Amino acid sequence: MGIGMGLYTTVMDEITGYTGLSPTAFFTIVALMVVVYQTVSGMFVAPEDFNKPPIVTARNINTNNNSNNGFDFNLNDSTNKPVQLGDVTEQQLRAYNGSDPNKPILMAIRGQIYDVSSSRNFYGPGGPYAMFAGREASRALALLSFKPQDINGNLEGLDEPELGILQDWEDKFVEKYVKVGQLVPEPTRIEHTESRDTTEESQNQQGNGEAQ
Repeated sequence: MGIGMGLYTTVMDEITGYTGLSPTAFFTIVALMVVVYQTVSGMFVAPEDFNKPPIVTARNINTNNNSNNGFDFNLNDSTNKPVQLGDVTEQQLRAYNGSDPNKPILMAIRGQIYDVSSSRNFYGPGGPYAMFAGREASRALALLSFKPQDINGNLEGLDEPELGILQDWEDKFVEKYVKVGQLVPEPTRIEHTESRDTTEESQNQQGNGEAQ
């Protein structure tokens, strides 16, 4: 008993010396942090939705087009296949923010895009997390932030605990939602210019050939 009490007293003294807080205040703050984290986590990924299948499906209606514009989203498709978009830019992703009821609600974490349509009550218009729909939200999730400036995929400056929180979110999304694509960089103007120059050169060569 004496040894146990001595160890307890030593631990309490160390907590006070290290944090400047009384043991009661320290453990109260820790408990509150755990409760807040678990509450927010549960709100992002609703437990009651875990076993619900995806509600939106897609089929490719333009087999000659490799872009994402060739998909037709059908809420009543009996095959119930998950949406697969492939490569999507951040600008294209914003079209899937829930404003169009005929399109799925998508959200990206670390460049991977997930269909969160089964949690429309959270991510759909008017939902508490609608600001994340159609966006890459890695930084906001890592920081547990709702600030508009944090809703992006920039991980620069995040410390290990924050990256750990982000990994926890990613694991939850992998478990709950279907991965439907990945983010790719926006095409640059240089690429457009080079493509246009190549097309014009080809047309000129064809014109010269016909003239001969």
